[in-house]
Amino acid sequence: MPQDMPPVGGYGPVQYKRNLPAPGFRPATLLVGMGAVMIFGFYKLAQGIREQNELAREKMWSRIHLIPMLQAEEDRDLVRRHLADQAREKELLGENTKVYNSDRYVRPTFAVTPTNVTK
Repeated sequence: MPQDMPPVGGYGPVQYKRNLPAPGFRPATLLVGMGAVMIFGFYKLAQGIREQNELAREKMWSRIHLIPMLQAEEDRDLVRRHLADQAREKELLGENTKVYNSDRYVRPTFAVTPTNVTK
């Protein structure tokens, strides 16, 4: 019996590879997506920094505008203390004595001491 020969032109190619699609996104898609997320994050970060700067500026200006009122309140308190001190001195000594040799007002320094001392 004669041996079978291959057909003329040969056999067709044998498919030994699997043609499966790659799982997940392509790398370019992932890079574009990550870039978009990062750009959005930096945008929100810049907005937050601007907001913090604006709040700090507003806080500073509010304090600057409050300084005259606080100074006036402190001055009223000093005048009240000074007049009370003058009255107490007049009550104890009978007259107002000048501690300094000039009529220039010297801002007093007060040391707050507790009324009740416990040991």
